[in-house]
Amino acid sequence: MSHTLTAPPEAPPEQPRAVASQPGRRAATIGVIAAAVVLVVALVALFAAPAVDDAPKTTIGFSLNSFFVWIGNLNPLVQIPIAVVAFGAVVALILLIIEFAPRAGRGYFWMRLVICFAVPVVAFMLLRPYQNAVLYVVGIALALGALLFFFDYRSRAGAGYFFQLVVFLLPAAILLLLGLIYPAISTIYQSFFDKSGETFVGLENYIWTFTNPEGFWSVINTIIWAIFAPTLSTAIGLAYAAFIDRARGEKILKLFVFMPFAISFVGAGIIWKFVYDYRQGEQIGILNAIVTLFGGQPIGWLDQTPLVNTFALLAVFIWTQTGFAMVILSVAIKAVPTEQLEAAQLDGTTPWQRFINVTVPGIRASLIVVLTTITIASLKVYDIVAVMTGGRANSSVLGFEMVNQQQRFQSFGHSSALAVVLFLFVLPLIVYNARQMRKQKEIR
Repeated sequence: MSHTLTAPPEAPPEQPRAVASQPGRRAATIGVIAAAVVLVVALVALFAAPAVDDAPKTTIGFSLNSFFVWIGNLNPLVQIPIAVVAFGAVVALILLIIEFAPRAGRGYFWMRLVICFAVPVVAFMLLRPYQNAVLYVVGIALALGALLFFFDYRSRAGAGYFFQLVVFLLPAAILLLLGLIYPAISTIYQSFFDKSGETFVGLENYIWTFTNPEGFWSVINTIIWAIFAPTLSTAIGLAYAAFIDRARGEKILKLFVFMPFAISFVGAGIIWKFVYDYRQGEQIGILNAIVTLFGGQPIGWLDQTPLVNTFALLAVFIWTQTGFAMVILSVAIKAVPTEQLEAAQLDGTTPWQRFINVTVPGIRASLIVVLTTITIASLKVYDIVAVMTGGRANSSVLGFEMVNQQQRFQSFGHSSALAVVLFLFVLPLIVYNARQMRKQKEIR
């Protein structure tokens, strides 16, 4: 039998990719740069332009402010359905833009084109700008629309992909910008100005933070909180989780420890304020009642310095956070493979050695999460100090003193400097936690 050898069919020649001409690419680049420049200039001019007194407001017929004023004057039973309908309409519009506008076709192309320019104009006009800002609003809207439409048109993932991505992420990005990034930059900037925020004073506010008694003790106490609060809370929670692990009545025992975590810091502060209560005559505070029962003299625990009142406040925080540490670490302990514990037991190790050499390394990731979470919470604590001492007797912390300087003394410079110092304390913990999460992700 003869076999005929046939050559495989030749692959079709590769279609040449459309390559934009050099002049066209150059013109597009110039257009993008020009739109970006117009956008930046218009934004700077908008925020830097002085306000005109009694200038008539230019709107599109209504604004967010007028809507909230109108709905605020209605009956509460009527406000609820109107708010629900308004929220549903906004969500439906966003879903419509995300779902239909990115599709291919001439009609969807024009829909995206209109949206790119109309949405920025409507968004700015809803804020009811003054008449002298209308030109800036139009310039910003045109620049934003041009950039969005250009990047969407040149997107390699297909028509509408970039548009869909931007519309989907823009609400969260705007909230992040207005709620986090802008306040952070503004606070850092304000920390270099005086109490009124008008005169530049350089590092004077930071010098005050570390030399003035109010600022100095708030820094010292915050460091004490950051050291002892996570250490003691985690140690007590770990010990409790290890001792009652798989014990009879484990759920009930854990419930009693976890209950304080469900109480707010304000509620916990009020409860423990009665515990530390000090007065002349008959004592109603539990601690002083015990002291006087054994013949001692009542003590003003929240006024004892140095550091006694700080540790009294710290005990309240540890009482509330131990339950959180116990729950997380108890779950982690149960996840440690029993084979490892049995192998260590066969090697003749004691229970303590198995706990230190097997259990603790096995729950290292959970320990890091618990420690960093409680540390960050202790650095920004406010409620306990505000309720129990009001910052008196050198018991203040950065979180409380920051608010105290702004609201009580109207010193925005000192308040901003304290906020920046608090941010610098928290930042290393956030970076460390992010790196640990990245390492765990790489291992997985």
